[in-house]
Amino acid sequence: MHPEVEKITQQIIERSQVVRAAYLKHIDEAAAQGPHRTTLACGNLAHAFAACGAGDKADLTGDKKANIAIISSYNDMLSAHEPYKDSPALIKAAINKAGGVAQFAGGVPAMCDGVTQGQPGMELSLFSRDVIAMSTAISLSHNVFDGGLYLGICDKIVPGLLLGALSFGHLPAVFVPSGPMTSGITNKEKAATRQLYAEGKIGRKELLESESKSYHGPGTCTFYGTANSNQMMVEIMGLHLPGSSFINPYTPLRDELTKEAARQVLKFTALGDDYRPLGRVIDEKAIVNAIVGLLATGGSTNHTMHLVAIARAAGITINWDDFDQLSRVVPSLTKIYPNGQADINHFQAAGGMGVLIAELLKGGYLHEDVLTVANKPGMNSYTEEPKLENGKLSWTAVPETSLDKEVISTIEKPFAPGGGLHVMHGNIGRGVSKVSAVAKEHQVVKAPAAVFDDQDDVVKAFHNGELERDFIIVLRFQGPKSNGMPELHKLTPLLGSLQDRGFKVAIVTDGRMSGASGKVPSAIHMCPECEDGGPLSKVQDGDMISLNTQTGEVNALVDAAEFEARIALPNRAKGHHWGMGREMFGAFRVGVSSAETGASNLFSEKDLFCLLKK
Repeated sequence: MHPEVEKITQQIIERSQVVRAAYLKHIDEAAAQGPHRTTLACGNLAHAFAACGAGDKADLTGDKKANIAIISSYNDMLSAHEPYKDSPALIKAAINKAGGVAQFAGGVPAMCDGVTQGQPGMELSLFSRDVIAMSTAISLSHNVFDGGLYLGICDKIVPGLLLGALSFGHLPAVFVPSGPMTSGITNKEKAATRQLYAEGKIGRKELLESESKSYHGPGTCTFYGTANSNQMMVEIMGLHLPGSSFINPYTPLRDELTKEAARQVLKFTALGDDYRPLGRVIDEKAIVNAIVGLLATGGSTNHTMHLVAIARAAGITINWDDFDQLSRVVPSLTKIYPNGQADINHFQAAGGMGVLIAELLKGGYLHEDVLTVANKPGMNSYTEEPKLENGKLSWTAVPETSLDKEVISTIEKPFAPGGGLHVMHGNIGRGVSKVSAVAKEHQVVKAPAAVFDDQDDVVKAFHNGELERDFIIVLRFQGPKSNGMPELHKLTPLLGSLQDRGFKVAIVTDGRMSGASGKVPSAIHMCPECEDGGPLSKVQDGDMISLNTQTGEVNALVDAAEFEARIALPNRAKGHHWGMGREMFGAFRVGVSSAETGASNLFSEKDLFCLLKK
């Protein structure tokens, strides 16, 4: 192991010792009770299998055959989730043939940040993760299952499924991806068209034509945003079958991998002799592997919240300093849009996850000795890729090195020596910045603040010609407690346009940017958030702001005594708590934790105390 990775892992283990032990005790006690359906009253059990066929009913009355829960994010509106429509039938047939039973336990909501970007619905997006987690727990709460298959792919869906599944961490789990859509127009061309539209040089018709050529069929969007970062993360944590993340939907190989995932989970239930509960698969080493993968690929900043929440669900405590320290030593090994021009299909063709994992193992950046859902032990299993020959699925070694060094590099010649994700700190708070897609000449900005409380006001100022200058947008009251922490990707084309015209621009906010953002320097997720009286709420128009993403410093260059004496400015934006369902999420806004602690409503101090006392 790389000594710094080993050291940080040990810090996490020691920091998490008490809570992790309590979590493991909890899931061990649940596992010791055996198949729960055998303890149900007859009326309970009859309800549980009333809709099943006679054969499944007979199987479910005993404890010899495993019952696998299918939990899916299927809907036919969203491209990434549409391919799941046929999966339950494939899974049930495969499991029945392998000697088990499968029931569709529940569906979870799946909203698309691409549809809601810049719209009121985006203010439900982050909270949808916890809704999905709770929906997953409700699906499993019938207490009749021996394992789970989780079908999800996009931004909040996979983290939500994993959070919910970890609350039933005594059950084995395999995650089932749907795969990316085939490549459309290049991401560079798409971004250029968006910028032309933002500048008023083309109309809506031309923009829509471009967007439709980019998002054109079933499957995940092909840029490397949160959705594809999810898939990387789940595979590198050992919850996908090796090499299965980026196989296109509606192909024979994709279908066979879905069936194999179904067969695989049967092997790991407590009824067999190779029990692999999810709560043991997700341990401190798996979490560190996920962070390393995120850094090495320039993945989505959203995971600086999601991974924190996922770790907490497994009794593990990580923080932004862990990300920052690892980012100093983990090399950047991929160039996938927005960190390069390749899309996820090009990444897969260059060798994909297998080549990436092999490189990281070679440098000692990944823990090899982890529990996974692969047949062979350890992370080395994930240096193989699936093949389908004459209808038979097998795994073979990936190429010894990348087939395209412009897309996947090597540890000897990385694209950058660090992971490009930094903690930002200074007198206006603490946040994160992703610099892997920011040109070096734009990574340090010193300019006057332009203060806004609503992203639509930024758009108006741009179109009114008020931003034809050097500035740093300070966009306040965008945190989870204020308005649900919407992504602010709508601003990227506007700010990118001004940057291209030679102006020094940046953004500092307690909100989020999209997993696809990156061209414009930023400090995001600023804590404490403005709704909690964070220092960002004291910044005034014209204050000089210094943003240095290389050193991680962000400061208002105001006399310390004057800045301390300032009264936080009130929120000038209205109308973000009502309409489009937002009125139903008041309790979420009140109870949500900070961005650095996962921006979650799921784990209160009272609940933690009860777990430890137990």
